[in-house]
Parts: sequence; C-alpha cells; structure tokens
Amino acid sequence: MRQFTAIVHRGEPAEGGFWATCLEVPGANGQGETKEECLGNLKQAIQLLLDTEREEVFRLDPQAETTQLMLA
Repeated sequence: MRQFTAIVHRGEPAEGGFWATCLEVPGANGQGETKEECLGNLKQAIQLLLDTEREEVFRLDPQAETTQLMLA
C-alpha cells in the first residue's frame, strides 16, 4: 500500500462538485459531484498513470530493475 497526497478543491459556485490533483503523480486528477466520487476518480487516475509508466519503462528497457526507496 502506498500513500499519496491529494489536493482537493471545490468547484466554482455555479458549477459545484470537486476536483483534485496528486502531488506525487503529476498529471493525475479527478473530479466528481461529491468529494468521495472525486477522490475515487483520482485514485483510478493515479493507478492508470503508474501502470502505464511502469509498462513503458520496461518496454524501453526490459533489463531495468526495481527497488524500494524510502524517504523520511
């Protein structure tokens, strides 16, 4: 399980809803009528971007290695 930081914004008063981005995954965003829907969509976007990036990295270099990196 990994932890990410979501920045949640309220939509414009005339539009309503919420939108969110993720600090650790540039380009990931979500939106929804409720905060929960917005965060669910953001989770899906994060997963899709990470999966796509991983596939691309190993397509370009099948010999690449992965390792865990921890920051304190």
